[in-house]
Amino acid sequence: MLKTEAKPIPRRRKWNTLQAREAQLAWLLILPTALIVFGLVIFPAIFNIWISFHKVGLNNLNDVFSAPYNGLDNYRSVFNDFSFKFQGMQSWGAAVTSIVYSVTGTILTIIVGLIAALLLNQPFRARGVVRAIFLIPYVAPIVSVAFVWRWILDPRPSGVVNDILMGLGVIELPKAYLATRGLALLLVILFEAWRYFPFAMLMILARLQAVDDTLYEAAEVDGANLWQKFRFITLPELRYVLGAIFLLRLMWTFNKFDDIFLLTGGGFGTKVLPVLTYEFSFRLFDFGRGAATAMILLVLLAVFMAVYIKVVMQNIESE
Repeated sequence: MLKTEAKPIPRRRKWNTLQAREAQLAWLLILPTALIVFGLVIFPAIFNIWISFHKVGLNNLNDVFSAPYNGLDNYRSVFNDFSFKFQGMQSWGAAVTSIVYSVTGTILTIIVGLIAALLLNQPFRARGVVRAIFLIPYVAPIVSVAFVWRWILDPRPSGVVNDILMGLGVIELPKAYLATRGLALLLVILFEAWRYFPFAMLMILARLQAVDDTLYEAAEVDGANLWQKFRFITLPELRYVLGAIFLLRLMWTFNKFDDIFLLTGGGFGTKVLPVLTYEFSFRLFDFGRGAATAMILLVLLAVFMAVYIKVVMQNIESE
C-alpha cells in the first residue's frame, strides 16, 4: 500500500486557524501591559546601568547619550565616599545603616504584626472596629503620619514627648530626639514597625483563621499550655507566611526613601542607600554616581535574598 505524503498547510491558511487567531488575540491583549512594563521598569533599569558607567551631570543632561564613558570611576567614588563606607561605631555609613535599618525594621514589623494578629484572632466585642483602627497607620498618607511623629518628637518644649517628660520631672531641658545619633535610627526603626505592622498582621491573621481548630483541641486534651500551642502548632502553620512577609518587607524597606527622608532627612546616623542615591543625583547633580549607588543597593539586596532563599527557605521546606 503506497504512503501518501502530507501536504504542507499554506501559510495564509495556517494563520487563519482558530489556534492562530487565539494566539494573535493573546499577543494583542498582552501588548499594552508589555509596553507599560518596558517603558516604566525594563528600560529605566537598563538606562540606569548605562548611566552608572558614564559621567552624567547638569552640563550634559540635555545630550545624555553623548556622556563620556568613565568605566568604574562612579563605583569607586561611591565606595570611597565617607557617607557610604563604615568608619567605626561613630559613623556606620549608608551601606551598614541600610542593612541594620532594613533587617531590624522588618523583624520588628513581623513581631508586632504577629502579636496583633494573635490578639485579633480571639473572639471579643467590637473586634471589627479594632481591626479597622489597627489599619490606620498603614492606610494613612505617609506625609501626614511622618509629620505627626515629628510634632510628637519636636525638640522644642511644646513637643508632646518633651512636654510630658518635663511635666513628670524626668528631664529638665527639652531634647532633640530625631537629631541624636543612635536614638534617631532607633526611632525611624520604631516608626517603620508601627507604620507597616498592619500589612504583616493581615497576612498572618488570614493564615491563622485557616488553621484547623481541632489541632488546638487535641493539644488541650494532651495538657498543652498556651506557649506549647503557639510553639508547636501556630508557628509551624505560619512558617511559610512569615517567610514570605520577611522577604517582601525586606525588599520594600531596603528601597524605602520617604520614611527616613521625611523624619530626619537622612541626618544623624540615619542615612541609607536610597537617601544617598537622592543626594548624589539631586543635590550634587552627579547622576552617574547616583546610578552607581542604586546598582550597589540592588546587588546588596540580591545577595541577601539569594542567601535567605537558599538557607532559610530551603530549611523550612525540608522540615
